Amino acid sequence: MHETTIPCTYFHTPGKENTERVLQIAKTRAEQLGIRSIVVATTTGQTGVRASEVFKGYNLIAVTHSTGFKEPNFQELTDENRKAIEANGGRILTCQHAFGGIGRAVRKKLQTYELEEIVAYTLRIFGEGMKVACEIALMAADAGLIRVREPMIAIGGTGRGADTAVVLLPANAQAFFDLRIMEVLCKPGFYPDRQ
Repeated sequence: MHETTIPCTYFHTPGKENTERVLQIAKTRAEQLGIRSIVVATTTGQTGVRASEVFKGYNLIAVTHSTGFKEPNFQELTDENRKAIEANGGRILTCQHAFGGIGRAVRKKLQTYELEEIVAYTLRIFGEGMKVACEIALMAADAGLIRVREPMIAIGGTGRGADTAVVLLPANAQAFFDLRIMEVLCKPGFYPDRQ
């Protein structure tokens, strides 16, 4: 069996200051592997705009927060950023979060956690960006914007920006346990608030 050594970059802190480096690491690996599908989390659209510039010509899906995530009837993605992402050939996905939705409603109303939020908390042991990367891959697969069982790159972050990128085999949410993280390209390795 042939082994390949793939470096993983570990950032000293989580957060948006890592965004540009994450996008460059992901682009290099996409080129090496011939991967054409990239899924990136974006809230206001700033990360999505930059990703749409870096991955112009790719199947780029920018996944937003669901409308109403912050407050009723409010979408955090700005119209200006939506237009810029689409002008660069990126597509935008806005839908229920794979690890939220009705389970989150149960938590808020009944003060108890449901299965999808337990899965989210479990993935967070690898960092918030890892949870986000897995979640947006499920969402994009469920929307039919990426193909399951075909390697792609998912990019997530902690708060704003990007700090995590993985190569994975996506799955639909109903087949969550078929999702496979193949390579961790970069992630925060040090969390100052969790020493």
